[in-house]
Amino acid sequence: MTVAQNPHILCIRLSAMGDVAMTVPVLIALTRTYPNLEVTVVSRPFFLPFFEPLERVHFFGADVKGTYKGAVGLYRLYKDLEPSRFTAIADLHNVIRSNVLRSFFRLRGSKSAQIDKGRAEKKALTREHNKDFRPLKSTHARYAEVFEKLGYPVQLTGNELLAKQPITDSIRAHVGHEPQKWLGIAPFAAHAGKHYPLELMDAVLAQLNKEPYKIILFGGGAEETQTLQSFADKYPNCVSVAGRFSFAEELALISHLDAMLAMDSGNGHLAALFGIPVVTMWGVTHPYLGFTPYGQPEENQLLSDRKQFPAIPTSVYGNKVPADYEKAMYSIKPQQVVDRIKTILA
Repeated sequence: MTVAQNPHILCIRLSAMGDVAMTVPVLIALTRTYPNLEVTVVSRPFFLPFFEPLERVHFFGADVKGTYKGAVGLYRLYKDLEPSRFTAIADLHNVIRSNVLRSFFRLRGSKSAQIDKGRAEKKALTREHNKDFRPLKSTHARYAEVFEKLGYPVQLTGNELLAKQPITDSIRAHVGHEPQKWLGIAPFAAHAGKHYPLELMDAVLAQLNKEPYKIILFGGGAEETQTLQSFADKYPNCVSVAGRFSFAEELALISHLDAMLAMDSGNGHLAALFGIPVVTMWGVTHPYLGFTPYGQPEENQLLSDRKQFPAIPTSVYGNKVPADYEKAMYSIKPQQVVDRIKTILA
């Protein structure tokens, strides 16, 4: 296929944080492979810091629950994006909003391609009975497929990473100046089925607090912030950054970590953008669904015991927890978590 002169691709990925973060390695590979290519990402304004370091990647913040709400708002977004600029449209979301927005471009004759989310495969993997338990294509690979459909094939090598970002004096003062390894811990997720029980996390922190680490706790929201501060008050080597810094500042801080412990949630993906070792903990979801943080080895994925809980994964997002499966994460023992982290930080 002949690539257009001065090509400019519009990428649509409106939410959620982890899924938006997973576009970054693919966009790095894309712009490295095609040095004359321009890319514009349309997403929630909050996600701007992901894309600021990328060369020839522009960002358009779209509040689809406010200014650009509904079909009329999406048409306004289409006009504000200046559609004549783009030679192709990459829909990396494939939801109603992105379908409507893409349809406006298709009506003017723009070439477009859309992600195949593998919904049928994921349904087969998450059903309770007659489960088709096998690893599915990663989300990163599914994003790459979209660009291949547009005539821009890319190879992901694991080296598509962001550089460390400078941290502010206020962050440095809050975290401390001691010559310690920095371990990030993000113990929460969007759904309870992906949370490590707090009493077990407390046991993990009790052991890690004995090591020469600075433990930096990440989270958001009033209840999470209160819980994290209670951990920080209890353990001298812990500090909570919940609610203290902007998203851009938190992202910069994450870039300086030596390791991250996270659930199947956004923070693991943020750390992976910088090539930081990420230990992820999986409750009623599973890495086979394709949401493993970029470039992370299998041994960094700590799984609930499927012999005890054979219906795992019970859903794609962790929002379906069958009876008795709220105990699934108790099968991941605190010592297992501590041992993996200590091995990484040795």
